[in-house]
Amino acid sequence: MSGMFGVVSRDDCVETLFYGIDYHTHLGTEFGGMAVLGDGFVREIHDISQSQFKSKFAESYRMFAGTMGIGVISALDEQPIYQNSKFGQLCIVTDGFIENAEELSQALMKKGISFIEFSKRGINLTELIAKLINQGHSLTDGIKKMFDAIDGSTSLLILSPDGIYAARDRFGYTPLTIGRRGDDWAVATESSAFVNNDFLIERYFEPGEIVLINQQGLKQIQEKHDIKQTCSFMWIYTGFPTSNFDAVNVEMVRERCGHYLAKRDTDIETDLVAGVPDSGIAHAIGYAMQSDKPYRRPLVKYTPGYGRSYTPPSQATRDLVAKMKLIPNKAIIAGQRIVICDDSIVRGTQLKNFTVKKLWDNGAKEVHVRIACPPLMFPCKFILSTRSIDELAARRAIRELEGHDLEDVTEYIDHSSKKYGKMVDVITRELGVTTLRYQTVGDMTEAIGLPGQNLCAYCWTGNCPQ
Repeated sequence: MSGMFGVVSRDDCVETLFYGIDYHTHLGTEFGGMAVLGDGFVREIHDISQSQFKSKFAESYRMFAGTMGIGVISALDEQPIYQNSKFGQLCIVTDGFIENAEELSQALMKKGISFIEFSKRGINLTELIAKLINQGHSLTDGIKKMFDAIDGSTSLLILSPDGIYAARDRFGYTPLTIGRRGDDWAVATESSAFVNNDFLIERYFEPGEIVLINQQGLKQIQEKHDIKQTCSFMWIYTGFPTSNFDAVNVEMVRERCGHYLAKRDTDIETDLVAGVPDSGIAHAIGYAMQSDKPYRRPLVKYTPGYGRSYTPPSQATRDLVAKMKLIPNKAIIAGQRIVICDDSIVRGTQLKNFTVKKLWDNGAKEVHVRIACPPLMFPCKFILSTRSIDELAARRAIRELEGHDLEDVTEYIDHSSKKYGKMVDVITRELGVTTLRYQTVGDMTEAIGLPGQNLCAYCWTGNCPQ
């Protein structure tokens, strides 16, 4: 997942843009970019895989000047993309994933359209989106045609002389929120970017909605799509704790997830509750409040040097970050029965090798793992995350039990079934923990507090509207 920020100001917007983009650093690890429109377009992109956005842009952003700008923290592609198109000069940033990117790019190349930007996986998806939009009769028509063409999801910001065009993907998998500061406007993936920039949340985008923001204010140019499927995982893991998505606060959802996990734990005795930093912390706080057990920190993240281990694209980099970022505190761990809460188990290797092992190595008496979402069963089709069934711990467990891969895993999805129990037993043994329990789909939905039909649970159930 990538993070986007845009701002329209009566005065110079650059400092606000710089900090607004920076508040999305937790969403991407590959590239940071910003574009500003003043006397003309100024654009800059840096590789942030080995350093933070701020350090790469701290000096150069001061050379920018203008009243409108957009930026991105990108999980994969170099952005923003600049185009001198039939609609004029434009810069575009995107957030999402396109499963049929190869098919779409080949179709465009057969029409004589060339691509000049490439990512580690091939065609730059943001450039592809820009080329697809250019097939429309207008920017709005092009965005709508792009929505219809792609298999996946894309939300976007387009910086043009008319203002900033902002569009949330047609099923609403990825969020966009509008903020206001007097006569200034901003749009962001994470509403937490507004707070210290003195913006107040004006409203939340609806799926498929397209809005034009400029000095005259806010203009809706495309109404919402009928189906809404916001990604549930944003509340469980990807979102920043102070953000609100569709008016629901991330930290509060995670605390409620912890409450539900503790309510189902009536058969274990523990001495303390802990969370895997950072996203497991609020789940653990909720568990501790419900269970009346003390919340403590047996594992502390070395915040200055390491980000998230889920987002880097290579397994070697993920493992290195996971190993180095958590420092165990033996004084708290030794001899204790510990409940350790985490947001999810994707591959399981990091939890086993760099979290659980550190607890055992420092003298834990028992380790009870509690996961704030159900077992991940399907690679995400809509956001850049897991790309292969083979990566998923639950699928490996099913393969061990069945002797081969299964196309229909319905029985393993049902948390009340015997096969589900056997699958969890395999993962428990693989992790080497005392007990393991996952959140149910129902409890997770209740914790989020929105109707189930408005939440995407594809990675757990395989069900989606497309």
